[in-house]
Amino acid sequence: MVQRGRKYIWAAMLLMVMAVLAACGDNDNAASGNAAQTENAAETAASSAPDSNTAAETDNSGGAEGEMRTVTGEFGDVQIPAHPQRVAGIYVEDYLKALGVTPVVQWYHPSWGKQDYLGLDVPEFDITGSMEALLDQNPDLIILDGGADKTAYENYSKVAPTYRLPEAVLQDSRLMLAAIADALGIPEKAESVLAEYDAKLVDGKAKLQQAIGQEKVAVIRLNVADKSFALFGVKNRYTGVIYDQFGLTPVDMAAEMSDYQSIISEEVIPELGADHIIVFLDNGDWDTPENQDALSILDGPLWKNIPAVKNGNIYKMERSHWQSGAITANSMKLNDLLEAIVK
Repeated sequence: MVQRGRKYIWAAMLLMVMAVLAACGDNDNAASGNAAQTENAAETAASSAPDSNTAAETDNSGGAEGEMRTVTGEFGDVQIPAHPQRVAGIYVEDYLKALGVTPVVQWYHPSWGKQDYLGLDVPEFDITGSMEALLDQNPDLIILDGGADKTAYENYSKVAPTYRLPEAVLQDSRLMLAAIADALGIPEKAESVLAEYDAKLVDGKAKLQQAIGQEKVAVIRLNVADKSFALFGVKNRYTGVIYDQFGLTPVDMAAEMSDYQSIISEEVIPELGADHIIVFLDNGDWDTPENQDALSILDGPLWKNIPAVKNGNIYKMERSHWQSGAITANSMKLNDLLEAIVK
């Protein structure tokens, strides 16, 4: 009996141990299952959350600041910002200002000065010097006109994306304005500027025609250093506008010129047969001391018998905007002529 009792006790104890082990196994399985579920949930959350790199790429492709686009310039395609914020317009600040954009620098040449008529309050960039001055202004787009050859273009391209205007637009200020506005991503602004300019042109042209009709006009630059004269032809990028847009009649020599300008002696000027002479200096102002000696030429004996001089039709203009063919400068030329000619 005793042995049989002991067997029952051992059997009961064995059953209890097995039950405990089974319970422990269930708890371990549950713990493992919970850990696996937690790990899977973390992986699912990570995969559904936006990746930081992907988010940045999305911002660049859809955001205004990082978006890029391709334009075709004189030297091929170039990637430029779709919405540039800091623009350098070498030789083309006039157009930027007309479009309501202030450039980060204004070009300057030690021999030519700068386009003072724009009244820009920005750092000067000496185009004959180091690129450091331009680099310091951190432009995100550089726009160049025909004054920059391929070597210059490549140098500017090392500073920032650079768009060199195509040769095909350089002869027409309207086309240049439209091309620059397109590069800036504001083509509609060019349309409004041109609409205003054309309205002014129609009115001004009619007034000039009424005032002088077909009387002949010459545009002459006085080169102070050697006291020579440059007659500007009808194809001149700076002053040709007075003939093809303002409707004035050129003297015969200017009409027949294939070059932009021709250096002539003082003795040739009476032979031009000009009823009106527009004259400006190659540098500086009329009232600066260094130009006073050159200015005395206009009072010399050869000038006294010229019809334009005899009739008081010689007009001393400010050189800065008369040596620019840009849209603002052209508008100022029209203002000058209306003031000088229309009584």
